[in-house]
Amino acid sequence: MENLCNINVIKDVFERHNFSFSKTLGQNFLVNPSICPRIAEDGIRDENYGVIEIGTGIGVLTNELAKRAKKVVAIEIDDRLIPILEETLAEYDNVKIINEDVLKVDLHKLIEEEFEGMNVCVCANLPYYITSPIIMALLESKLKIKSITVMVQKEAATRLCAKVGTRECGAVTFAVRYYSEPKLLFNVSRGSFMPAPNVDSAVIRLEIKDNDTIKANNEKFLFSLVKSAFSQRRKTLANPVSSGLNIPKSVVVEALEKVGLKSTVRAEQVPFEKFIELSNVLGELK
Repeated sequence: MENLCNINVIKDVFERHNFSFSKTLGQNFLVNPSICPRIAEDGIRDENYGVIEIGTGIGVLTNELAKRAKKVVAIEIDDRLIPILEETLAEYDNVKIINEDVLKVDLHKLIEEEFEGMNVCVCANLPYYITSPIIMALLESKLKIKSITVMVQKEAATRLCAKVGTRECGAVTFAVRYYSEPKLLFNVSRGSFMPAPNVDSAVIRLEIKDNDTIKANNEKFLFSLVKSAFSQRRKTLANPVSSGLNIPKSVVVEALEKVGLKSTVRAEQVPFEKFIELSNVLGELK
């Protein structure tokens, strides 16, 4: 269906299906016609790709994905949108809609059953309120996917794409860089949406790293360490790590010295590789 970014077309579809926006689900639908083609182009590398879309709206991005990919599986939690999507995506036979919460879907099984012989990527315009949980669920699941290209709140994009060892870095920044190579692609103004949110957005792409680049001896301990380190970021790292992991401060200081870090270092000053080294050393000393 064409002109899905046209406000009059959108209003007509809404009226016929008696649809209204849900604040609870964080629904802001794109009306800027230039955005979704760019997301689709950045996310899909060739026509043999399979795409998982999370949150369809009325199918604006889904249309662009379907034009470029071999197959699209779109996961939409709002059952009120299903009859709308059946109308707006009627011309495509390579699109499957799943009416479910993405955090409850077995994505490993979905990829195995729906995308045999294809490279797989994720593309989405994510609701602001659940951006980090969805991204972390995708990364921690270690799915057989090549990349994640998503639109998120601009502030979140800055944080997710920050370099470890900078002031913008946080625990989620480290986790994203542990599993992927993030890149900020382009900004999207708040006026590109209906209804317009109170903040601007940005599109980012996370290129998934190969498993052989992950070197932590104990990933669970590593992420507990990072979370503790950033829980009190204004304090020197040894204090929150000691209290958060219930390890004597003297042991933490010893581990810091072994990896070449000062005892006065703060979490935001620690380079990516040093966090992994610290985790491995501290895991042996504790």
